[in-house]
Amino acid sequence: MDDEQGRPNQSTTTKTRSGTLEGLIDTFAVQCGRCFKWRKIYTREVFEEIRMRVKEEEFVCQTIEGVSCHDDAELEYDSTRIWVVDKPGVAKTPTGFERKIVLRKDNSRVDVYYVTPTGKKMRTRNELAAFIDANPEFKDTRLEDFTFTAPKIMEETIPGGKRKRISKPSKEHD
Repeated sequence: MDDEQGRPNQSTTTKTRSGTLEGLIDTFAVQCGRCFKWRKIYTREVFEEIRMRVKEEEFVCQTIEGVSCHDDAELEYDSTRIWVVDKPGVAKTPTGFERKIVLRKDNSRVDVYYVTPTGKKMRTRNELAAFIDANPEFKDTRLEDFTFTAPKIMEETIPGGKRKRISKPSKEHD
């Protein structure tokens, strides 16, 4: 749902290109449902907890200790960073696993994958199922708690206003 100015309301992820891995989501934010100010969330775990509950429990500034709607926004929704919006209600990543969200260099899409406790990248639910089957210590891990649904790229925040398209070289005809 968007607010009166067309900005995403209750969205939950931002992305900047600062960081060691290009394209890796490295900033998390949530918009207050009352004042519509953006609040930076400092850990992935807290962000995932908020994202999981945001459908049932509206996020408000006061959720963060010592913060109120009277305080200045911590982030502005603008094109100083590329914003991607995760679906509200996405389950919290199971303990020991890490959900990675990576923006492709051409800004055409976002890829989602999981890193297992052993450090292996999993790009599909079938790979995760095979990993869980092969590792009995994870038998209580539910596949429903993994989602590969990619967050939505907010195109108006992409520098230049458009996704870059990598074109194939044209063939010259003799």
